Amino acid sequence: MGLPLLLLLLLLLPASLQAGGSAKCSSNLDYGFKQLKHLSAPEGGSICIPFSFCYSWELAKDPRVSISWRRDHFHGEFIYRTRQPFTHENYKNRLSLNWTKGWRNGCLQIHKLRGEDESTYFCRVQVTTLKGLNEWQSINGTKLTIIRNTKITTKGPTSTSTTTTTDGCSVSGDKRSSGSSPLTLEAIVGVSLAGAVLKIAILGLILFRGWKRRKGLQTEARAPDRTT
Repeated sequence: MGLPLLLLLLLLLPASLQAGGSAKCSSNLDYGFKQLKHLSAPEGGSICIPFSFCYSWELAKDPRVSISWRRDHFHGEFIYRTRQPFTHENYKNRLSLNWTKGWRNGCLQIHKLRGEDESTYFCRVQVTTLKGLNEWQSINGTKLTIIRNTKITTKGPTSTSTTTTTDGCSVSGDKRSSGSSPLTLEAIVGVSLAGAVLKIAILGLILFRGWKRRKGLQTEARAPDRTT
């Protein structure tokens, strides 16, 4: 947003609207509008859509300048008006107009951006001149692109990893498959101890049987011969 804002400061220089005065256009037209062609902002963030206008008529003593905004196309529905204050229900508590009466430029700020806010926005101005009421608006408007949050899911044989990216930040999580989860340290120690106990028991049984067999042979060798 740094470069567009710099362009805004250089391109949309302030000029006053005073009774009997005018803000003449640089061209030969009686009126004109300037808006940036394209802007983009992340979902959930904010954006300020700048505008400036000019005219060649002399204003009435009370010019009653009114600013309004519409979306989608040149004849799209209105989302904001300063005269008979109005804000579209889809933008409730999310719109603010950075504009001061007596100036011919400003910007419309949209807060808490949603995916459905992606559209083209047209500014419209209405003033009372010495010749009557005049109103005009931007022809091309400003195309607003919403940068959505992205989710990338990678599936492997033993795990599923999900990465969510929002406004340049990423959060990663790793979910292990229940069918191939590795043994814990306690389980490994338990298995090892069980194996060692089993080996000791088998070795003890072998030694005991060997000892018993040797003892039986010694007893037979010591027994007296009682034959007559």
